[in-house]
Amino acid sequence: MSQSIKKCVFPVAGMGTRFLPATKASPKEMLPVVDKPLIQYAVEEAVAAGCTEMVFVTGRNKRSIEDHFDKAYELETELAYRNKNKLLEFVQDILPKNVTCMYIRQAEALGLGHAVLCAQAAVGDNPFAVILADDLIDAAPGALAQMMAAYRRSGNSVLGVETVDSQQTGSYGIVEVDKEAGGQRIRSIVEKPHPDEAPSNLAVVGRYILTPRIFSLLTDLPRGAGGEIQLTDAIARLLQHEPVWAHAFDGVRYDCGSKLGYLEATVAYGLKHPEVGADFAALLQRMAGK
Repeated sequence: MSQSIKKCVFPVAGMGTRFLPATKASPKEMLPVVDKPLIQYAVEEAVAAGCTEMVFVTGRNKRSIEDHFDKAYELETELAYRNKNKLLEFVQDILPKNVTCMYIRQAEALGLGHAVLCAQAAVGDNPFAVILADDLIDAAPGALAQMMAAYRRSGNSVLGVETVDSQQTGSYGIVEVDKEAGGQRIRSIVEKPHPDEAPSNLAVVGRYILTPRIFSLLTDLPRGAGGEIQLTDAIARLLQHEPVWAHAFDGVRYDCGSKLGYLEATVAYGLKHPEVGADFAALLQRMAGK
């Protein structure tokens, strides 16, 4: 029987250079999509998948992430005093009572693989999930919950994947798969290949379930693309030891690491927001008519 997964790692130490100057003093993960920051959507997805221990790998200028998930005594007292009970509930319910958070500093920006390795002490000898908050996925059930079901069937690592345009392979880790009865087993994985050299157009997109063996493979891993320690390279090593599966989640992904993807997410989530959705749709119609 597969070991249940309770720990989810959030690599949030990146500098967010594509959103400067907005991210000069504020983390990109705190950029709001309507009324919730990206990192809250990511944590909610992890909680919905059954995770109760959130491990944030942070860097400089990321203190607001910790503050966001902490108790805000002054704010809660003021809201209670003003009888703003609905807003008070929003603030108090950001995290369920059974969920805990841990924060680990990544001293140097050495890549996603290094960020995951920084979480080793917190994760221990347990399987764990990784969510990149930049990839906002609108899915029911959540993308990670779908992957958990795939993990329970195999007990092996599972990568969330999506078919991308062949000209975009240079922006992703790309996998080659063999279709088997249990799903899509990964044959090979390569980081950001040129379209002419990509083994497929099946891209890994911000969701991982990994067995603890990945830590030993990351420990002595040489630097790869961009001079960074690439998680993709460690997964390529993992394939030599155990099966790794690809799961094409059912949902819509928004690349909120890019300006256009972020704007697209804002529009999509704004249109379905229970408070402002109808008025926002009318506003867009008026703007389109000008």
